[in-house]
Amino acid sequence: MSEASPVQVPAANSGTAPAPVGHRRRTGIVTQTVLLTAVVATVAVVVAGLIAYPLTRSAAEAQARTELVRLADLTSTALDRGLTEPGEQHGPGNGPLPHRLLESLDAAQVSGYLVTSAQAAPPGVATESVAQVLAGSNVSTSGTTTAGPVLIEGRPLVDGSGVFLEQPVTVAGVEASDALKRIALALLLGLVIAVTVGYLAARRLSRPLREARAAANAMAAGSRDVELKPVGPTEIADIAESLTHLNGALVVSEGRQRDFLMSVSHELRTPLTAVKGYAEAFADGVVPPDEAERTGATIAAEAARLDRLVSDLLDLARLGAVDFRMSPIDTDVVDIVHDAGEVWRARCAGEDVDFSLECPAHAVLVRTDPLRLRQVIDNLAENALRVSPPGSRIVLAVRDHGGWVDVEVRDSGPGLSDDDIAVAFEPGVLHDRYRGVRPVGTGLGLALVGRLATGLGGSAEAGRAPEGGARFTVRLPRT
Repeated sequence: MSEASPVQVPAANSGTAPAPVGHRRRTGIVTQTVLLTAVVATVAVVVAGLIAYPLTRSAAEAQARTELVRLADLTSTALDRGLTEPGEQHGPGNGPLPHRLLESLDAAQVSGYLVTSAQAAPPGVATESVAQVLAGSNVSTSGTTTAGPVLIEGRPLVDGSGVFLEQPVTVAGVEASDALKRIALALLLGLVIAVTVGYLAARRLSRPLREARAAANAMAAGSRDVELKPVGPTEIADIAESLTHLNGALVVSEGRQRDFLMSVSHELRTPLTAVKGYAEAFADGVVPPDEAERTGATIAAEAARLDRLVSDLLDLARLGAVDFRMSPIDTDVVDIVHDAGEVWRARCAGEDVDFSLECPAHAVLVRTDPLRLRQVIDNLAENALRVSPPGSRIVLAVRDHGGWVDVEVRDSGPGLSDDDIAVAFEPGVLHDRYRGVRPVGTGLGLALVGRLATGLGGSAEAGRAPEGGARFTVRLPRT
């Protein structure tokens, strides 16, 4: 795994931000990973132990049985071949088995007994087992003595007697316990290794996350020179890339906001300067009586322009608020467009611009706010008239697409580039781009159209008109 690179943030912002007041302290990813690893490893150890114990004990008993079978076969063979001294006795309680052979069996914790038809059965051996051995059959069974459960092996001898060997089950249990201790030690060692590896892995995996947190805190504090390199697993690297993209988007957005505020300030200052200048002229008495009416009309026009700017700013701000109200009703879009067309036909005629309507002959109903829809049409028409030179054309159209209704304004002006189309409804972007190049407004109209279209449940888009200029379309859902 590659090492994480340091976050390049200002020194003042590179520290870890304190936890918000009132928020409970959360455990870190390292702690959670170590705890999770410990829990998983512990469960694995417990399950492995529960499974290993019966298996190990069964294997130990099977091995003890195998060894007892081997000893029983060797003992019966030795007695049949006369390899021991028949007269030797081991002592009371062990039956008439040669002393030397009993010493070898005692070393393996095995007791040996010779049986005949005249003797009682050895401890823990059933009478049926003795009868089977005396009848010439091998016996492999278990029993219980005063010392506890035992494994029993019986073998017939050639002289008609038999021999029984007994080994306590605890002998196999001791071997199983020793094996289980070794297994438990290995499992505990594995648990320690797993927790250690989990801690180291969590530290390495969380390093890019800590750097991303530091970068996010720096961005929240106002720093915009944050740079994160995508390192670590894909998901964590994606977080670094997303934060880098977010930082770039914030830089662009804040730059647009500054430019927008500067342009709006400039637009507000122009009518204010005119109103202030004419008002001072009136106050100083320098306006001749025959110019008073014209001067008053100019002040009223500039005041109306100022009022329109302020209204657009308020509408644009309120569109993002929860208290901005729409009053949708069933509305005939064709009627609204015809009413607006009468006004803009006269406005266009005054500017020597040809104006035409393209509307269906039937009513087209949508559920919308008629006042806001008229506001959208007026903003688009004013924007088109502003950039249309004398002799050009403006078209106001309604198109019925069944489930949707398009209200469209087209012109034959300078048009829009691909870059313009992408940012047409961003506040002030086109204003800043074309200020001094072509007639521009405040930069608020198209932004207001985009927000109003969304608020009305539809959408707005820009494009190229067949007349050669720009095309702006507001799409509304059909009733």
